[in-house]
Amino acid sequence: MSLAGWTCRDDCKYECMWVTVGLYLQEGHKVPQFHGKWPFSRFLFFQEPASAVASFLNGLASLVMLCRYRTFVPASSPMYHTCVAFAWVSLNAWFWSTVFHTRDTDLTEKMDYFCASTVILHSIYLCCVRTVGLQHPAVVSAFRALLLLMLTVHVSYLSLIRFDYGYNLVANVAIGLVNVVWWLAWCLWNQRRLPHVRKCVVVVLLLQGLSLLELLDFPPLFWVLDAHAIWHISTIPVHVLFFSFLEDDSLYLLKESEDKFKLD
Repeated sequence: MSLAGWTCRDDCKYECMWVTVGLYLQEGHKVPQFHGKWPFSRFLFFQEPASAVASFLNGLASLVMLCRYRTFVPASSPMYHTCVAFAWVSLNAWFWSTVFHTRDTDLTEKMDYFCASTVILHSIYLCCVRTVGLQHPAVVSAFRALLLLMLTVHVSYLSLIRFDYGYNLVANVAIGLVNVVWWLAWCLWNQRRLPHVRKCVVVVLLLQGLSLLELLDFPPLFWVLDAHAIWHISTIPVHVLFFSFLEDDSLYLLKESEDKFKLD
């Protein structure tokens, strides 16, 4: 536990939390929240066991799909390096999500939030490269610089000025909507020409539907499983499906570029 950052003071707070929960329930009151969070039953040094395990499994799924992608897609594919970079960004985010749910501190919380924002922005960049960048590389370069500037400003504000949960939520919802609309519009426009984009449509719709789980707010089942943990568990197959789409699309682009080269 000490290796995970637990101190005697932290352990005392944890034990006192459960004493308080017991008193609330004994008097017929609802389960209280502590600093805006539900009480979770610790397992070994895992502060939120279900969310930590689910985050780890999401990362593992991303790693397996990255290895599969690198095995079946040649590096000469136009989207290869962008897709591999996206996979590493996702892996980094799930690593910090696992760390945060294992041990909630100011640092791990910020890293979890910042890395989640990075994944959304990189997904927008991925969409830009696929829809615009293959024909107009200069546009992608300028857009990449804009996204990096946005991320820098976002992280700097939350780190140096004020960690505003409300602002962070609004910012992520806004860029998330841009990401969803852009991907969905491109998929619907190309669904007849590119049958594999249906996988991407399913991913986008599933992510939007599953995100509604975050709106649920109930005490953890068995003091372990809350809405956030269920959301993390449900996204595991979604990542597999999205990487499957990236693999199919990259192979299609490779074949298209080879056919074009033969014609030239």
